[in-house]
Formats: sequence, C-alpha cells, structure tokens
Amino acid sequence: MSELKTIARHAGSVLAGQLATMAFGVTDTIVAGRYGQSSLAALSVGSAIYMSIYVGLMGVLQPLLPAWAELHGARQHSALGRSVRQALYLGLILVGLGIFGLLNPGQLLNWGDVPDALRTEITTYLALLALALPPALLFRMYSTLNQSLGKPLMVTWLQLGSLLLKVPLSIWFTFGGLGLPAQGLVGCAWATLLVNYVMLALALWLLRHDALYQPYRIWQKPEPPHWPTIAHFARQGIPSGLAILVEVTSFTLMALFIARQGTVAAASHQIAANLAAVLYMVPLAIGIATSARISFWLGAGHPLKARHAVSVGFGMVTLSALSLAAALVLARYVLANLYASSPPVVELSALLLMWVAAFHLFDGLQALAVFVLRCFRITLAPLLVYCVMLWGVGLYGGYRLAYLGLGPLQALQTPAAFWMTASVALAITSLLMWGMVWQVMRRDAPPS
Repeated sequence: MSELKTIARHAGSVLAGQLATMAFGVTDTIVAGRYGQSSLAALSVGSAIYMSIYVGLMGVLQPLLPAWAELHGARQHSALGRSVRQALYLGLILVGLGIFGLLNPGQLLNWGDVPDALRTEITTYLALLALALPPALLFRMYSTLNQSLGKPLMVTWLQLGSLLLKVPLSIWFTFGGLGLPAQGLVGCAWATLLVNYVMLALALWLLRHDALYQPYRIWQKPEPPHWPTIAHFARQGIPSGLAILVEVTSFTLMALFIARQGTVAAASHQIAANLAAVLYMVPLAIGIATSARISFWLGAGHPLKARHAVSVGFGMVTLSALSLAAALVLARYVLANLYASSPPVVELSALLLMWVAAFHLFDGLQALAVFVLRCFRITLAPLLVYCVMLWGVGLYGGYRLAYLGLGPLQALQTPAAFWMTASVALAITSLLMWGMVWQVMRRDAPPS
C-alpha cells in the first residue's frame, strides 16, 4: 500500500473518531444555545477553561505516540508494553493536577472579569467535569497506543458509539423530562461524565481481551515506577504540553476577555471557537497519522521513507485546509443559524467565521509541523515560538486591538479583533515551524 493511502486511511479513522468526540462540544453548544443565551455564554467560558486544562495535560502525553511508534517499528514488543505501564504513573500525576485546576477556577474567572451572574453555573459545570477528567485522560492514552500501532479503528468505533449516547443524554439532562428536572448547562456536564466512564470501561475490556494487545503483555503486574523513564517522558512531554496549552489558550482565553463585551459577543465567540476546533480535527488527524508513520520508519531504520511521509502529510494538510476554509466562508450564515436563533448573535458569528477561515489555513500547517518536530524529539523550540507569537502577537495583540487600540488603529470593541491578530500570529508561526522542519530534514538527510 502506498504511503498516501496508508496515511489517508489512518487519518480518516482518527478524524471520524475525533469528530465524534468534538461533536460532544458541538452538541453542548447547540443544546445550551437553545436552552438560553446565558447558558451559552457560561459554556463559552467554562469550556474554555476545561479545554485549556484538558488539552494541556493531553499534550504532555502526545510524545508517547512517536516513542511507542518507534518501538513498534523496531518490533520491541516487550519494551512497548513496559513503556505503557510506566506511562500510567505519569498519567495519574496529570489527573491529580487537572482535577485541582478544575475545582479552583476562581482566579481565572477574576482575571477574565467574568460577570457574577455566570459564575455559579460555570463553577458547577467545571466541578462535574473534574470528575470526568480521569477517564478522559486514560482513554486518551489508550487511543495513543492504538495510533502508535497503526490500528486506530477500534478507538474510532468507541468514539462514534459514545456520541450516540451523549446526544440524547445532553438533551434529556439539560431540558429535563421523564421525571428529571431541567438542569441547564450542568446537564451537559452530567452527560459527559457518564459517557466518559462508559468509554473507559469498554477500552479496558478490549485491552484485556483483544488479541491485538497480547504480544505487548500490557496486563502483567506493573513494575515500580522507573523514574529515569518517567523523567524522560516528562522532558519530552512537558514542553509539548506547555506548547499545546499556549496554542489552545491563545484563543480559548479570548473567551475570558470577550466575556466583558456582553452575552452576544461571548455567545458569538463560542460559535466561532467551536467551529475552529472542529476544523482543527482534520490537520490533527493527518498530523497523528503522519507522525505515526514517520516514527515507525525511523524505528525500522528507513529515514528516506520517513522523509517521504513528511511530504505526503504536508500535501494532505495544505489541500484540506484550503478546501475547508473556502467551504466555511460560503456556509457561514447557514452555520451561524444552526447554532443560534438570536439575530444579533447570528450576524456577529457570520462575521467571525470569515476570520476563522483565515485562522484555519495557518493553524493546519503549523499543527502538522509540530507533530513532525516531535518525531525528532524537538519540543522546546516550538514552545518558545508559541509563547512569543500566539500569546504575544495573537492574544495580547488582540486585547490591545479590541480595548486599547493598536498603532494607528482605534479600539474595535469586537471579538473580531482577537481573531484578526490570531490569524496573523499563526501565519508567522507556520513559517517558523516549517523552517525548523526543513532544517531537521537537511540535518538528518542520509549521505548520497
């Protein structure tokens, strides 16, 4: 099978599963928006905080994918199983940190100047999601294992099945019925909590009984923590996790700053951010599939095939990003009306989606570059670029453009200011990241 077909098949499976997972957020956004404008505004802030914490912790686990794919390519089955067991210790530490953060959001809410009217609903929502975090992170490790083995389809079926459970539960818990009182936004969190534990239970059952995992002897008695191994995971994972945290918070923190503009602005931004996250699933899936193939070939001792996988992934991301951006521009009013019924929210959302299209073009390219760099154990340089460009140019530049003015431009007092500066920041970031990839390719090129 050609490299293009292999990566496309892997990416397609990952994408289907990721879209099903992202549909959790889409479902909650639509359900909360239909329940009430204030619930949608509370979701905008609450989901921004949750995603910042969850994705940052998940990012610490991302370097496990190339590490396990290399062991798979080298056919070191017992070493892979041992690595999985040691990674569980790191996972448990991350779970504890995440729960603490979700149960103590007060400082973030104060920093974002979130209105008091939204705070009770937001804190209750986050407290329930703190209970949903452990199964979410452990399932992510199971997903990473399958991706490293080039077998993501089993995870995809679990994620698709979970969506069939999530949608009716969110509607039922939010609006009530059959003797259950309406719970508003908190109902969406209850639905996520139940679905996450069901998914983890099924994943553990498969891990224990499916023949795919037998060569790795994952279920043998866990060894005591091997701190050099855990420290190695941390050295790779912490910069990666911080980079992803910066990337995500560079636009999820927009929600905290935009909340002071009122519920119309917050609700419109939530729609834009949700669709940006959905679009991101495409380059994310391609990046996962491409990095799995790059690391597999590196582990198998075939660097030229690894370089070819980089080229294939780049072509796939470029084509998909251009296509999706064009589709978003054309369908912006249709999508805005799907999410909200309020005319002011629909009009502002349609404007923001124009900027989301530009944002996505560069987001996809830089995302793939970061996955490629992780395969070569380069994680610190992307973190530094993200801090300067995404937090500095994107988030801080957006704050100045929105509220203080930027250079000759007057303060715009609109969420669009943040999306404008974020798009510029990502354009520069993608150029810098691919410059690093090109240098790595030249450095590691085999002699002719």
